[in-house]
Amino acid sequence: MSEVVEIAVPLNRLAPFDGLPPDRRRWAVAAIFTALAMASLDTAIANIALPAIAADLHVSPADVIWVVNVYQIALVATLLPLGALGEIIGHQRIYLGGLLLFTLASLACACAWSLESLLVARALQGLGASGIMSVNTALVRYVYPERMLGRGYGHNALVVATAFTLGPTIASGILALGPWPWLFAINLPFGVIAIAIGLKTLPQTPRAGHAFDFFAALLATSCLGLFILGIGSAAHGARPGIVMTELVAALLLGWLLMRRHADHPAPMLPIDLFRRPVFALSAATAVCSFAVQGLAFVSLPFYFEDILLRTQVETGFFMTPWPLVVAIMAPIAGRLSDRYPAGILGGVGLAILGLGMVLLATLPASPSVANIVWRIAVCGCGFGFFQTPNMKALMSSAPPGRSGSASGIVATARLIGQTTGAALAALCFGLAGREGATVALALGAGFAAVGCVMSFLRLIAAPRSGA
Repeated sequence: MSEVVEIAVPLNRLAPFDGLPPDRRRWAVAAIFTALAMASLDTAIANIALPAIAADLHVSPADVIWVVNVYQIALVATLLPLGALGEIIGHQRIYLGGLLLFTLASLACACAWSLESLLVARALQGLGASGIMSVNTALVRYVYPERMLGRGYGHNALVVATAFTLGPTIASGILALGPWPWLFAINLPFGVIAIAIGLKTLPQTPRAGHAFDFFAALLATSCLGLFILGIGSAAHGARPGIVMTELVAALLLGWLLMRRHADHPAPMLPIDLFRRPVFALSAATAVCSFAVQGLAFVSLPFYFEDILLRTQVETGFFMTPWPLVVAIMAPIAGRLSDRYPAGILGGVGLAILGLGMVLLATLPASPSVANIVWRIAVCGCGFGFFQTPNMKALMSSAPPGRSGSASGIVATARLIGQTTGAALAALCFGLAGREGATVALALGAGFAAVGCVMSFLRLIAAPRSGA
């Protein structure tokens, strides 16, 4: 492996070369996607381990759920500040720093002796995962040549989908062989290898000339953290007063952040990028699509087990086609996005996703296995066909110098959409009881329809941009 490539250009101009040479690119991609897979896997495997952790640490189910919540809050709350910091000190430094922290925090999780020590380690692990995810797509933009960007984002989506598909199976296999700390210890060798490769191969990206605003970072972190906390509180049936306080405080902090960075050349909450119609529509469409996924992934297990009286093993089998088909479709859609507008591809994908949600909402009373599986596969096909072109449109509509903030929005939109969908699914069950799953699926079809319209609107907003 040769020396690190230096990209030293003004932020308003493209780099003098188009991506990395093929040999270096393969190694850089290996480092990037290994870290992304680790961060994506860790949410799924932690969910599977919760009963074992609760029994071993002698805590209640209500308390042990914070092992997942604290990771999610730390992850989402710091995405925008770390993406902005990447524009100043280099995306590769944020990525490698996040990967190092994630690996060390995994060791701390494996060595945790109490719930409190595990929660501290999980918060640090979430911060490390944020460093990985906040600049992930920005790095992909500099690693792949322009003509292959769609393919690169397709591979990115493939890694995430595969991680979610295999996560429960991997976690179950590890727990069958050893105790729950092994779930976190397994990250150590992969983290060390990815760091060693990344140090040699990741490109140094352009750096902005302005200073990092630590107070704005605190505002952004508090705003997003309170928003996710408020959505989670609503999903868990907290008192309305508490939920409203958290959400109103999040909105107030967001307003203060916008006021503070109103004239900033690179605002941490990227209002400059949201003034670009294609970027704004792509971000909103992403939130809608992941809200659909959140609604489906929360409501369907209850429907299969409580209404259809299927076992947990059968439920896992029924859910597998969604991410599996996403993993198949994402690279295909990525290649197509290098040739066709994302507005068309994304609109078609969301139309298929909405159709799949309608098909699930109208399942017969006693459906066969095949009848369930093909409908789930339709949803996965639509979601996979949408995801990669939308990611490319969102990143391509931002200038190269704002890649960090755009990358942060990619991850933030995904996590906010998933969290909102999960909260709305819980609300549907609270309002409709046993019929809550059907209501949630119908609501998901509505989100898909709104996203479909917004995707096609990109053709009007930027008819010559390829979006």
